[in-house]
Amino acid sequence: MKIVIVGGAGTIGKAVVEALKPRHSIITIGHSKGDIQVDMTNLGSIDEMYKRVGAFDALIATAGTVNFGDFHKMMTDEYMIGINSKLMGQVNLVYKGLQYIQSNGSFTLTSGILSDDPIRYGCSASMVCSALNGFVRGAAIEMQRGIRINIVSPTIVTESLDQYGDYFRGYESIPAKHVALAYCKSVEGAQTGQIYKVGW
Repeated sequence: MKIVIVGGAGTIGKAVVEALKPRHSIITIGHSKGDIQVDMTNLGSIDEMYKRVGAFDALIATAGTVNFGDFHKMMTDEYMIGINSKLMGQVNLVYKGLQYIQSNGSFTLTSGILSDDPIRYGCSASMVCSALNGFVRGAAIEMQRGIRINIVSPTIVTESLDQYGDYFRGYESIPAKHVALAYCKSVEGAQTGQIYKVGW
């Protein structure tokens, strides 16, 4: 299969590339790295990415940012970081990708444990992850041409503890290579509308 991995140079993305590349043709997409660059917050950039990619069999999105901050101090523009990037960035990858994805192809998005298990300073992340899960469940029942869509929802990744560990006190981390297995299950399996919870 020809698999597009948006965020392929990131912590989880690199592990997904390693897990899938022995069996498939991989195109990595990143904001500043990868085979092709894209700005997920810009529809024109997403369009240009797909024109360069052409027809494909599966898309995996492991990219997108959210703002962590004190609930009482969060402003609308800080919430919009996660909405424009992690939420609508992934949603628009699906909508724009529908005209390029092959019949019986698949989309696999990424949310996270904070949809169900919130932390201090993580209100925006919880909101975005919950919305992504809802989008995938809703979209799955309306997909045509045998196209599937799933989402991977990992706990904190071990390789990210240096950056985010202070937010996740008391959480058991999981190595990125174990998270990558859920993306393999989504792409190479037959399920749709699933939320694959990994490490929680």
